[in-house]
Amino acid sequence: QVQLVESGGGLVQAGDSLRLSCAASGRTFSSYGMGWFRQAPGKEREFVATITRISTTLYADSVKGRFTISRDNAKNTVYLQMNSLKPEDTAVYYCAEFTDYKFTYYNIKGYDYWGRGTQVTVSS
Repeated sequence: QVQLVESGGGLVQAGDSLRLSCAASGRTFSSYGMGWFRQAPGKEREFVATITRISTTLYADSVKGRFTISRDNAKNTVYLQMNSLKPEDTAVYYCAEFTDYKFTYYNIKGYDYWGRGTQVTVSS
């Protein structure tokens, strides 16, 4: 069974940086695209970034230029480096495994396996 465990969240000030990690287990990590989503209170879960199995990266416009997604297949881990954080980045961040090519990487429906999330809070 696929398991995804996020870590690295916390409380920071605007302008600070954080690096989130997501450790995967259960099957061949390198064979799948991995994504980060986030959900703020009262809002729907939204796409943040994806890294495909060949390490192509995609970003939401709201984080482009500030966030960087990467993966280490030897460690079965995907990362999200978040710089120049803003209060509007406050959310629970989830990593997910992309499994359904009927959907684009931006579509939440393409992801079948999810972690439990890690809280990121950015104060102004």
